[in-house]
Amino acid sequence: MTLKGNCLIAQSGGPTAVINNSISGLIKEAMRSPQINTVYGALFGIKGLLQEQIINLGNESRHNIEGLRYTPGAALGSCRYKIQDEDYERLLAIFKKYDIRYFFYVGGNDSMDTANKISILAQENGYDMSVIGVPKTVDNDLPHTDHSPGYGSAAKYIATVVKETGLDLQNILASSDVAILEVMGRNAGWLTAAAALAKHHSDDAPHLIYLPEVAFEKEKFIEDVVKTHKKLGYCYVVASEGLRVKDGSYLAAEKATDAFGHAKLGNGLAAELKNLITSRVNLKVRCNVLGTSQRSAMHYASRTDASEAYLVGRDAVNLAVKGLSGIMIMLERDDHPQYISKTSFVDLSQVANIEKTMPSNMINEDGNYVTYDFIRYAQPLIEGEISIPMEKGVPAYVKLDGYKKMHSLYRKSPAC
Repeated sequence: MTLKGNCLIAQSGGPTAVINNSISGLIKEAMRSPQINTVYGALFGIKGLLQEQIINLGNESRHNIEGLRYTPGAALGSCRYKIQDEDYERLLAIFKKYDIRYFFYVGGNDSMDTANKISILAQENGYDMSVIGVPKTVDNDLPHTDHSPGYGSAAKYIATVVKETGLDLQNILASSDVAILEVMGRNAGWLTAAAALAKHHSDDAPHLIYLPEVAFEKEKFIEDVVKTHKKLGYCYVVASEGLRVKDGSYLAAEKATDAFGHAKLGNGLAAELKNLITSRVNLKVRCNVLGTSQRSAMHYASRTDASEAYLVGRDAVNLAVKGLSGIMIMLERDDHPQYISKTSFVDLSQVANIEKTMPSNMINEDGNYVTYDFIRYAQPLIEGEISIPMEKGVPAYVKLDGYKKMHSLYRKSPAC
């Protein structure tokens, strides 16, 4: 079915360094389409949409739209909000009020669940609207797609941090015996595994990698660290924040949960491992916890990743105006010696709230490192660099004018 009307773009969940490339691709292609009249943006995802925090992206300058391609963070604002039963009637009314016939939602697992629910809402109420999910996540845990936009840049950043801090550990005598780097990743170890891309020689960091896919054993961990330190005189450990012990419980998690019921992580895993080591053996341990820098480091972004993020945004519009709906656009890897990717799509119902973890062939038998299969998979994704305009020695990122005008007003409302 060919639809004529307006489109709405929104994003949710944790941003990535290249998420705004998808926004740029969506905006540019939507503005070129004769089937789309006005291109709107919802600030702060579904929560902002429910409050009609909507801006006209057609009023943005070409400089701003192009500048999104080198600007990290969520340009439209983001939130973590699970749709409630009482929200559906309100959402449908807003879609009708603004004559929204195309809805694009950029996000990860939970966001695809939201997009799926909105697609079903439109169908059940006989409202003609194309709903397309656009993938992003540094965790790389969306199923079906070969990889997720955002992952390559975060992987490149992690590998670079390990390369640099590994030299720091190796070259300063008696400063520390062991370094521990805590990396994002609740149930999937893709980002933690990317640390292995830093190793070019056998004694290079990292030496040990621990993933959520492998049950964590405290005694084996101590043995691994002591063995590596005895061999090299130092040991660099990279561990996922989502490490679990054999009973399935997280090694380090807060009691609080987010809007989707997920345990809050990222505040204690490295310290837990440090305490485990120092309570058993006489080694000096230093911890590094990167936090949100993992998902916002545009200065280490991958050009491959940025290009693919733009591509999924652009092609999402093309699929929508051809009549497709209820799908997530995804990336496929061609079976070719030289890395080549292309877009395809999958039903939203097949990706909503489903996580893709690392396969066993990418994890070594000891469960403390990755295999060459992972290196071969991940290496192409971190290739290439981004040129960023500079001002007074720091990056000159952009902000959407519509966002700036409504931001202060929205931030005074209840937090999302």
